[in-house]
Amino acid sequence: MSNEEQKELGKILWNIANELRGAMNADDFRDYMLSFLFLKYLSDNYIVAVKKELGSDYPKVEDDISSPLQEWYDNNTQDVEFFEDMMRKKVHYVIKPEYLWKSIAELARTQNQELLKRVESAFKYIENESFSTAFDGLFSEINLSSEKLGKDYIKRNEKLCKIITKIEEGISEFPNDSDVLGDAYEYLIGEFASGGGKKAGEFYTPQKVSTILSRIVSLDSQDPSTGKKEKLNSIFDPTCGSGSLLLNVRKQMGKNGIGKIYGQEKNITTYNLARMNMLLHGVKDNEFEIYHGDSLINDWELLSQENPSKKIHFEAVVANPPFSLRWTPSDEMSKDFRFQNYGLAPKSAADFAFLLHGFHFLDNEGTMAIILPHGVLFRGGAEAKIRKKLLEDGNIDTVIGLPSKLFFSTSIPVCILVLKKCKRSDDVLFINASEYFKKGKKQNILNDEHIEKIVDTYQYRKEEERYSRRVSLEEIEKNDFNLNISRYVSTAKPEPIIDLDEVNEEIKKAQDDIEKFMSEHNSYLKELGVKLLG
Repeated sequence: MSNEEQKELGKILWNIANELRGAMNADDFRDYMLSFLFLKYLSDNYIVAVKKELGSDYPKVEDDISSPLQEWYDNNTQDVEFFEDMMRKKVHYVIKPEYLWKSIAELARTQNQELLKRVESAFKYIENESFSTAFDGLFSEINLSSEKLGKDYIKRNEKLCKIITKIEEGISEFPNDSDVLGDAYEYLIGEFASGGGKKAGEFYTPQKVSTILSRIVSLDSQDPSTGKKEKLNSIFDPTCGSGSLLLNVRKQMGKNGIGKIYGQEKNITTYNLARMNMLLHGVKDNEFEIYHGDSLINDWELLSQENPSKKIHFEAVVANPPFSLRWTPSDEMSKDFRFQNYGLAPKSAADFAFLLHGFHFLDNEGTMAIILPHGVLFRGGAEAKIRKKLLEDGNIDTVIGLPSKLFFSTSIPVCILVLKKCKRSDDVLFINASEYFKKGKKQNILNDEHIEKIVDTYQYRKEEERYSRRVSLEEIEKNDFNLNISRYVSTAKPEPIIDLDEVNEEIKKAQDDIEKFMSEHNSYLKELGVKLLG
């Protein structure tokens, strides 16, 4: 399917969402739309695997209403358990015939009063029984008893019938391709985020910005000029939102290019979105681990080991934490193994707390890329001390300044910090990409050539006037460890040099011309007997 077709499907689904949500706010309706897309993906992917497994034993039906898998279940009751065990090994999950999207869509099409109950049962089954690992609470944010859906059971059932039927009609025009649904899912997340204001920053990183981070951490950490790593054993995002940034890295590395994906998310709704997003993009349940918790207090047992021999490290760390989040660190946190060598980020802005959390778990041969507000580059106090320590230890590799208005959650320009524990170069690369963008109505946009220029400059550590420069630690130290990008790479063009002698000659010539033309003009006036000028 072409990019245009994928975008068209996204638009169709987005229009359906706007048409059907009624009084329900966009955030609530988002969860219904995305959950049904998720169910359709699981179903389509499962049926493809079932057909392959059963081969010629897969029943052939003469209409689009009957369920071939249900027919097989009815005729092979003694083999169902063995079959499901086999599917769990091969596809990593099972869906009963009555919970497949096609069965549910048929109930919706016929306005069946059992639809709502069937959807509830399907969601519970997927959460607790489909996968080898239970996905507790995966649909916890979808309240099928909500009056926002309808005043009573009948009204709610009618609304679900309408939503599911419209989705089925919209999708049926396009090829039955699992990748298409993944792209549609991402498109809808972006559209819902665009109307979410500051809340959107909690779960969505614009794809173009995400691509910059993904391509950077995919390159060899010690010598990026050698190109992309063959494989990343692990990747971690401590504020993963809907998981789009992690999935972008997977896209760069290829489906088998990452050993395991790790993420943490505090918001329950976006935590569920992230888990669905992983599965919907073909990441198997044993290939990722998303934890619902708070990275700042480090409540994930996997990351709480202080013993160096038991501590987990990641080959790549990416993050887009909430900008300048207020937090309340306890006095005990100053002794936390993540912060004890640096000090605590101020209560007014947790930016460096998020950075230090991710950086602590970065492997010695890994790369970390994090999106932060520009303030981290120059603010004083506790942040200046952290910045100084990171610089003196040779951990800050590159500072990239991006244009303003790239994010839904803020109009301010942001930066990307690239960090490493063992970097080869002893300078810091500054890239000032603030003026390289395409202007949009509400937001500015990075084109492919803008992204390519940034990544190419990072990869080959290029220097270019008014765009990039390698700066020694000595120069940064003279600036009191201030990393404000414009101090080192100014985009201002030099004023042209003015030749005063040349200007004087031009003025003198102009005066001579004025006198000449005035004399000529007065001669005409004199002939006419009119008062002369001058």
